[in-house]
Amino acid sequence: MKLNETKLWTALITPMHPDGSIHFEDLERLARMQERSGNGILLAGSTGEGLALRTEEKKSLVKYVMGLELRVPVMAGVGGFDLEAQKEWIAFCDNLGVDALLLVTPLYAKPGPVGQTEWFMALMDHAKAPCMIYNIPSRTGTELPVNTLQTISMHPNFWSVKEASGDMMVVSSYKEACPEIPIYSGDDALMPDFAKAGSRGLVSVASNIWPAITRQYTEMCLSRQTEALYPVWQDITRLLFSAPNPVPVKKLLKEKGIIQSAALRLPLTENEMDSVDDLLRADADIRTWFENINNRYELGNYTEST
Repeated sequence: MKLNETKLWTALITPMHPDGSIHFEDLERLARMQERSGNGILLAGSTGEGLALRTEEKKSLVKYVMGLELRVPVMAGVGGFDLEAQKEWIAFCDNLGVDALLLVTPLYAKPGPVGQTEWFMALMDHAKAPCMIYNIPSRTGTELPVNTLQTISMHPNFWSVKEASGDMMVVSSYKEACPEIPIYSGDDALMPDFAKAGSRGLVSVASNIWPAITRQYTEMCLSRQTEALYPVWQDITRLLFSAPNPVPVKKLLKEKGIIQSAALRLPLTENEMDSVDDLLRADADIRTWFENINNRYELGNYTEST
C-alpha cells in the first residue's frame, strides 16, 4: 500500500498487563481492529508510551506487529536525543521492513534551526524507510522552523510532516514554503481546519477506540463535509485529552472490554481520572452520530467492530 493513499494513521496505544509488561494478545486485537478499517498503524509514539519502553521492549513490540503480516502499513516512532541509539533503532526497524519512520525533534535539548536540520538529515541518511517529521513543540520545547523544513524536505528519504503545534498559522507557513509536501494533522480536533488548509490526512488517538468511525470522520473532513461533524467531535476530542494522553483512551478501551487493563508506565497513571462516565456518554453519542450520518448520507460500508 502506498503511504500517501493512507489517510488515517492510528497512534496505537501499547496495552499492558497490570504489572506493566506488554500485553501481546491485546496488541494483536488492537492491530487487527485497525487492519479491518484500513488504517495505518504507528507504534511506539507518544500515545504508545514509546519513551517509557525499554529498547528490548520496543523491539519486541515492533517485531510482534510486523510478524502479524498486516494488510496495512506500519510506522515506528523514533525519539530521544542519543543519535547513535536512534540510528541503531532505525536500522532495527528497517531490517524488519517497517513502512515508515516518525522522526521527532530531540526532546529537552531544544536545538535551533541548524541543530534540527543536522539531526534530521543524519537520521534520514541512515534510514531506508520514508520518514515523517513530527512537529510537537508542547513536548519537545521547540518548533520545527520553516527553513529547516525546506532543507530537509529535499532529502530522498523525506516523506511528510505530522503537525501538532495546535497553530494553524504554522500549517499555513509550511504549506506556503513547501506546497507539495504531505502534511498530516497530529490533532484529532483540528482535522476539519487541516483539511481546509490542504492536509493529506490524520494521525489519530481517537481511532484507537473508533477505527471505522474516525476513518469516516477523516474522509468527511477531506471532502469538506464538515457541517455534520459538530458538536459531537468537539466533545469527544476534548474528553480524550481531559487527562494526559493516553490515560483517557486506555481507560475507555478497558471499560469497553477491548483491552484487559488500563495500566500505564509512570509518570503516567490511570489514577489521573476518577470516572469514565463522560467518556462512556461520548462513546454512545459518537456511535449514534455514526449511524445517523450513514443513514443520512449513505456513506461507505463501514462497520465499527471490536
